[in-house]
Amino acid sequence: MRKTMTRRTAIGSLATIGGAIAISPTLLSGMVSEDKKLGVALVGLGNYATLQLGPALRQTKVCELRGIVTGTPEKAVNWQKEYGISPEHTYDYETFDRLKDDPAIDIVYIVLPNFMHAEYTIRALQAGKHVICEKPMGMDAAECETMIAAAKKAGRKLQVGYRLFYEPHHLQMMKWAQEPFEGRIRLMETSLGFDMARPGLWRIDPKMGGGGALMDLGPYVIQAARRAAGQMPVSVMAQGYIDDPGLYKGIYGTYAWQLRFADHTVCNSTVSFSAYVDRYYVAKGNQFLELKPAFAANSKLTLQDRENATTLPSAEFQQATQMDAFARNILDDTPVVASGEEARTDMRIIDAIKESLKSGKEVDIPR
Repeated sequence: MRKTMTRRTAIGSLATIGGAIAISPTLLSGMVSEDKKLGVALVGLGNYATLQLGPALRQTKVCELRGIVTGTPEKAVNWQKEYGISPEHTYDYETFDRLKDDPAIDIVYIVLPNFMHAEYTIRALQAGKHVICEKPMGMDAAECETMIAAAKKAGRKLQVGYRLFYEPHHLQMMKWAQEPFEGRIRLMETSLGFDMARPGLWRIDPKMGGGGALMDLGPYVIQAARRAAGQMPVSVMAQGYIDDPGLYKGIYGTYAWQLRFADHTVCNSTVSFSAYVDRYYVAKGNQFLELKPAFAANSKLTLQDRENATTLPSAEFQQATQMDAFARNILDDTPVVASGEEARTDMRIIDAIKESLKSGKEVDIPR
């Protein structure tokens, strides 16, 4: 008889996973040999690269930091000292295409403002490198399609920087949502927001960021909803709110929308650059499971149901598992989990959200 997962076994299994996380940041990468490591070059040395990716690459087992691309000479010197990067593997944006002649670099990780993702992803692919591109992969679904086509033409692999595709707590939430006990899920909430908008921030520039919190935080909450549901939503109704007209020009500070699925499951989501929220909630029958904080890169997560709340450890740098998984895909020639196609799917939903905001109507989401 097949054993189904109850809320108690869900929390119990997550506790076991929590112990495993403390032992190995590459839990989902399989048993790997440290003899063969792929070289990574980070393109763009802003806060995410400095505070997350650089430290994560100290923990990876199947890849390592070997190169950098930056337009700021001071950053280049600091990174060379901090990570032992050789000047011969240090590039600026004028010398970027010379990466094709650098055999030490196997993977190029694009960590640039959103409007630059497609250009540098395609150039890296044309240089013969495999590419990880930060989310959102493109400014719209059509741009994602161009990037996917470029990867296929180059015969190289493409991953989007979806660290939570490999995060055990999120995988367990998805499993719980799709288990048959108490029937199917009926209601979800996936929301993420920070009070982070400020004058001059490229993320709130419509041309550079493409849509503020919707583009920056939207992929997290959208992917959680559709992966828990195990299907694509069929339509969306969206609203936008501007709480500071002097700060937000051409975008909203807060976006809210409702995704509807073919089986009548509903997911309510909010993303914001004006206020804090970080919640992943799934309900079925009389049961619910909630992960909080859910999407930020935290070292501890709390899982709660109607009776219990359990705080569990997460990997110190979740990106280590993500990058090692991609390196293993390259070495073993296996499909990429956080693929360009996954990013394109999320951008189709974001495109529909933008259309709903313009029309004020519910919009069908293309398959």
